[in-house]
Amino acid sequence: MARILFVITSADHWTLSDGTKHPTGYWAEEVAAPYRVFTEAGHEVAVATPGGVQPVADSASLAAEANGGEEGAAAVRRTLEGFTALQSPLRLEDTEAGEFDAVFYPGGHGPMEDLSADAASARVLTDALAARTPLGVVCHGPAALLATARPGSESPFAGYRLTGFTNAEERQAGLADKAPWLLQDRLEALGADFAEGEPWAPNVVVDGTLYTGQNPASSAPLAREMLTALS
Repeated sequence: MARILFVITSADHWTLSDGTKHPTGYWAEEVAAPYRVFTEAGHEVAVATPGGVQPVADSASLAAEANGGEEGAAAVRRTLEGFTALQSPLRLEDTEAGEFDAVFYPGGHGPMEDLSADAASARVLTDALAARTPLGVVCHGPAALLATARPGSESPFAGYRLTGFTNAEERQAGLADKAPWLLQDRLEALGADFAEGEPWAPNVVVDGTLYTGQNPASSAPLAREMLTALS
């Protein structure tokens, strides 16, 4: 049995370019689907957030239309209710990547608000990459990689082939014009080799021990890819 750390945003909003706060959090499917994949394979999942704050799901991600209908939404809600570690997360500041066999970052717009500049998260990411610990990051979760670029030095993720929520998807979601910055742009500026797939279709990119997924539909396929490294 492996121990897997989910690093989840503590943010409940994303500050837009005009200063307004767009309600958000983590995207439910990107937590629920990988949790099911990992636990059904017999692995243990822990949660850490900045400050140990109990994370909140983006309400839009719990809606029927985001989950293929009410039955799918109900299944996601049941999974989250059974994921008891969400209710009492570890403090990310006190968490070491070396204590876990894999690390996973779900998305939602929340990471754009907090993890994109979180030093404790940057340490976990950098340590996991250096130790060749399987590291999964999906959708807006790669915003956390931006915090690994320190003044005067290159991010350890520069040169890696990866993916994340694309500019096209952000435009289609209706937030690109209001965003203070776009994730694809910033990852490319970080030096990543960004692999853009079709909007909303599953797209999983593996480069060494780094596993990235483009969007919510990529979260379960990404977790299944990671299982091969944990077997």
